[in-house]
Amino acid sequence: MSHPNPLVRFGRSSAALPAFDAIRPEDVVEGVRTAVEDHAQAMAACRAMPGDPALLAHKEAADLALEQSWGLVGHLLSVSNSPALRAAHAEAQAIVDAHLAAIGQDKVLHAAMAQIPTEGLASASRRALALALQQFELSGVALEGEAASQFSARWMELSRLSTAFSNAVLDATEAWKLHVTDAETLRGIPEAARAGMAAAAEQAELPGWLVTLHAPSFLAVMSHGEDRDLRRQVYAAFGTRASDQGPNAGQFDNSATMREILRLRAAQALALGFEDPVAQSLATKMAPDADTVETFLLRLARLAREKAEADLGDLRAHAAEHLGIETLEPWDIAFVTERLRQARHALDSAEIRAHLPLAKVLEALFGVVGELFDVEVREVTGTALWHPDARHFELHRRGATDGDRPIAALFADMFARDGKRGGAWMNTCRAYQQGGAIWPIAYLVTNFAPPAPGAVATVNHDEMVTLFHEMGHVLHHLLSAVEVPSVSGISGVEWDAVELPSQFLENFAWEPAVLKAASAHVETGAPLPDALIERMLGARHFQLAPLLLRQVEFALFDLRLHRAAGGPNAPDPQAILEAVRDEVALVRPPAWHRFAHAFSHIFAGGYAAGYYSYLWAELLSSDAYAAFEEAPLADRPALGARFRNEVLSPGGSRPAIENFVAFRGREPSETALLEAWGIAA
Repeated sequence: MSHPNPLVRFGRSSAALPAFDAIRPEDVVEGVRTAVEDHAQAMAACRAMPGDPALLAHKEAADLALEQSWGLVGHLLSVSNSPALRAAHAEAQAIVDAHLAAIGQDKVLHAAMAQIPTEGLASASRRALALALQQFELSGVALEGEAASQFSARWMELSRLSTAFSNAVLDATEAWKLHVTDAETLRGIPEAARAGMAAAAEQAELPGWLVTLHAPSFLAVMSHGEDRDLRRQVYAAFGTRASDQGPNAGQFDNSATMREILRLRAAQALALGFEDPVAQSLATKMAPDADTVETFLLRLARLAREKAEADLGDLRAHAAEHLGIETLEPWDIAFVTERLRQARHALDSAEIRAHLPLAKVLEALFGVVGELFDVEVREVTGTALWHPDARHFELHRRGATDGDRPIAALFADMFARDGKRGGAWMNTCRAYQQGGAIWPIAYLVTNFAPPAPGAVATVNHDEMVTLFHEMGHVLHHLLSAVEVPSVSGISGVEWDAVELPSQFLENFAWEPAVLKAASAHVETGAPLPDALIERMLGARHFQLAPLLLRQVEFALFDLRLHRAAGGPNAPDPQAILEAVRDEVALVRPPAWHRFAHAFSHIFAGGYAAGYYSYLWAELLSSDAYAAFEEAPLADRPALGARFRNEVLSPGGSRPAIENFVAFRGREPSETALLEAWGIAA
C-alpha cells in the first residue's frame, strides 16, 4: 500500500530504495506513528492464529516493516544529526519503545507462537521461532502486574538514556576546537592533515587552522604533532569528553547517565532472575558464563604481558635517547610509536597514505570480494542520498545470465564531518526477501579525512584495514540467502561471533598482491614498492602486545562493571576501571582522564557486557583465515565459496559455532589468534 510518508512507504513496500532526500525531521513522528499502528494491527492478526505455522511468517514480515521504517531514522540521526532531527527522533523513540515493550510482554501473542509445532518447520524457521520465544522471556513476558509495568518503563528509559549518552559524546566532540595561527604549532603533522585543518578553519571563517576532536584531526596530532603541549591539550580534551573533567567539564557530563544506565540494567537482570547484567547478556551469546570470559581475557593478558613490557621499554628508550622525552606520558605514546616505527622499519605512515588513494583501495577491496565470493561491485550514480559524500553501490553476480539484475546494494558514507557520529560501523537497511527479488541493502560508514579542495582522498593503512573490516560485516548481511528476516545476515547471530566475517576480511588488506592493487601514488601513480610492502609486513606485529592489553583492559572493565551492577550498590565506573588497570595496564592515564564517559560501545551500542566479543570472535576469524594461508592460491575461489556458503549465507539461521565447524571442519584453535597478535602460547 502506497503512503505519502517516505518512512511508511519504505516499510510497507521495500522493493524501492529509501527516499533519503524526501525524509524531513517533520516526517519522522507521523511516519513512525503510522508504522507502529501498522505493526499493532499485524500483531492483532497474529494473536488470532495460535499454533498456525503461518503466524511466524506474518510476524516476521510485520517486524521487518517496522524495523526498516524506524531504521531509516536511526541511520539519519547517526550521519546527519541536527537539533530538529534529534527532537523528532526522541519523540518517535518513545512511541516505538512503548509499543515494543508492550509486544514483548504480550502473553497472548507469546502463547500463540509457543503453540506452533516445530516438526514441520524448516531449520531457519525453527531457529527463528526459538530465538523469538527466548526474546519474549528476556522482554519480561513472564512478569505480572507492577513488575511487568516497571520492567517496560525501565526498558524505555534505557533506550532513551542510550541515545542521550551518544548525543552527549557527539556534542562534546564538536564543542572543543583549537584555533591555531602559528604554523610552527603544527610542525610534523602531514600536509594532508594540515590541509584538512585549514579547510575546517576556512569553513568557520577563521584564518590559519582548526584542530578538532574528529578522528582525522585528533589522530594526526597524536601521531605526528611534534609540539608536545599541543598533544597534551588534544589528549586532555579528547580523554575528558562528556565528563566532569577537562576544558568543557560538566557541560555534557555523562556521569549521571552512566549511573542510571547501570542501575536500570541491574534491575532488569534481577527482574528476569539473572544474577547480574552479564548473565543476562550471555544468555544470547556463545560464551557460557562470565567466569569463562574472564579466564579467556586474563589468559590473553598473561600471554601478552612480557612482550608488551618489552615493547613499552622500547618506546621509553627511544623517547629518551632520540626525542628528548625523559618521562613517557600517555599523550606521547602514539607520537613516539610512529617515530620508532620510522626508525626501526623505515616506515612513514604519510608516505604509505600517499600511495593509498581511496578510489584505488575500494577497487582492490571489491577485487578481493569478487575473487572470494564471485560478485561484482558497481557504483550507481544519480541516487538521491542524505549527503553529497554518500555513495551507492550494487552487487551483481559475476557472469550472471539472469538479466544482470543486482543481488544486493550498499550505501557508503566515508568522510568525517560535523553532525556525524564518530567511528566506523555497518548497519542494515533492508533484508533479503522474496527469494532475492527484493535484494538486501547495508550501510557502510567511516570517518576518514575528507580530501582538500582539488586533492585526491587518501587513507592510511589502518583505515584501509578498517574499510575491509566493515565490508566483512556488509557481506555477512548482503550475501545471506535466508528468507526468514530475524535470522538472515547478521540478524540472530550471537554477538560474540558477529565480528567473525569482519575480522576475517581484514587479513586480506595485508596481502602483498592486495596492497599492490590498492596503491597508486597520488603524484606518480606508482604502486607501493616491494621493499616498502616487505617493511610493512615486517612491522605488522610492531607494538601490538600493548594494544592487546588495552583491548583486554576495555573488555575486563565492561565485564566487571556489569557484574558489579548486580550488587546492592551502584558501581563506580572510575573505581572499577582503575582496579582493572592495576591488574593489566602498562600505562596509566592521569587521574582526570575519563575514558568511560565516551565508551559508546557499552553505553550506547550493542556491546554492553559483551565488549569481550571482539577478542572472542577473533579466535574464530584468525583460524578461518588460516585456512586460506594454508591452501594454494588456486584453491582460494573454492575456499571463498565455502566460506560464503557455510558462514555468510546461513547468517543467524544456525548457531555460529556450527557455521564455523562446517567451514573449517573442526573446532577453532587459538594458535592463529596468538600468531595474529605476535605472541606465543
